[in-house]
Amino acid sequence: MDPLEASRCCSPLDEQLDAQLFRALGDPTRLQLLGCLAKCGRACSVTELSACCQVDFSVVSRHLAQLARAGVLTVSKQGRTVYYEVRYREVATAFRALARSLDQCRPKQRGTSCGC
Repeated sequence: MDPLEASRCCSPLDEQLDAQLFRALGDPTRLQLLGCLAKCGRACSVTELSACCQVDFSVVSRHLAQLARAGVLTVSKQGRTVYYEVRYREVATAFRALARSLDQCRPKQRGTSCGC
């Protein structure tokens, strides 16, 4: 199958390639914040998370908000403090589904067309 044919082909892979998710994960600072938060294993405040990286508090807040919009984090508020927590199950499920879809598209033998 050539690239033009592939672009016209519908497959589960098309549904798994979420541009907003990849945009959110495409920034080194956001990845650092996500890693820090995931390793903490609990909801953390913006103040706590700002200690993870060398950027201003307001920038950390914007990065966390973008991760939340992409569905990577949940947001809760207690008084004036905003807490973020990783959506472990949802993120893992999304990546597993993407991996399965990519695996299904892999040619079964060298030189054969896509399995989509």
